[in-house]
Amino acid sequence: MTFNKIRRALLALCVGAAALGVAHAQGSEGLSGPVRLVVGFPAGGAGDIIDRVVADKIAGPLGVTVIVENKPGAGGRVAAELLKAAPADGRTVLITPLAPIVIAPLTFQKLNYKSDTDFVPVAQLVKFPLSLAVGKDSPNTSLKDLVAWFKAHPQQASFGTSAAGSQLHFLGLMLGQAAHIDLVHVPYQGGTPLITDLIGGQVPSAIDAFPLEFHKAGKIRLLASSGESRSPLLPDVPTFKEQGYPTVVGEAWFGAFMSAKTSPALVQRVSEAMASAVQQPDVRQKLAAAGLEATGLKAPEFARLVAADQARWKPVIEVSGFKGD
Repeated sequence: MTFNKIRRALLALCVGAAALGVAHAQGSEGLSGPVRLVVGFPAGGAGDIIDRVVADKIAGPLGVTVIVENKPGAGGRVAAELLKAAPADGRTVLITPLAPIVIAPLTFQKLNYKSDTDFVPVAQLVKFPLSLAVGKDSPNTSLKDLVAWFKAHPQQASFGTSAAGSQLHFLGLMLGQAAHIDLVHVPYQGGTPLITDLIGGQVPSAIDAFPLEFHKAGKIRLLASSGESRSPLLPDVPTFKEQGYPTVVGEAWFGAFMSAKTSPALVQRVSEAMASAVQQPDVRQKLAAAGLEATGLKAPEFARLVAADQARWKPVIEVSGFKGD
């Protein structure tokens, strides 16, 4: 499952929660009326991911109807702007990947929100590793081999990703900085053409959340993953860290955010409901099947993670000089 497909899969999870949410007319203390889960991408994709489970897990504990409002556009930034404009009554929750919260404020000079002051982290829902891969016919069978090959062939030292200005893009630059290699980024319009060119040898390496079936079938070779430790989803793939690059760390995630002006009590209640939802065994199993590792970090832990990611990616982006606008 590519990075974009994983994003759609998680959003489908939220769509399912809305579609099947039981209409609880009376809300819990301080929360009345329906709760909107605002997502920054169109509905569709892997729409069967957890669609029937999350309604019971979220709508029930909150005691209100849960609906989804799709606000696609600008890589999720349109949805973030909607959250900023919404009343701070606990009834609007943004479901978003890392990029609009962490990457966009560092790459866009004209941004209509400030993620660190306009929003409050509510819960991390899932995380998943990003992987560095080569094609099946590549002579490189390890990260050590690939780095040596890059240094021996500087004119071909490049990596592809499914989007410029993405976390994938900056993970590649992070590796280049750590290995002292001038790696050239090759942006693609989505994961499908990227994988096609990787398998065909048109690009020597690529970074994405690759479909596991390509790796298991031997069509691509995953050389490293981006977590602090090996992912249970990729137990046979060593991390960059364990292969001598301790600073090359940065997992992708999806999380929930609310207006920073929302009362702490409401934030806590929604945080507990969402964290509990993704920690249920049946939900965890279905998420894992989609290449997603359920986490369920509550608000305080998630806030610390977001701050750490902001500190992690800022120097990489600044050195790159990349601007999104």
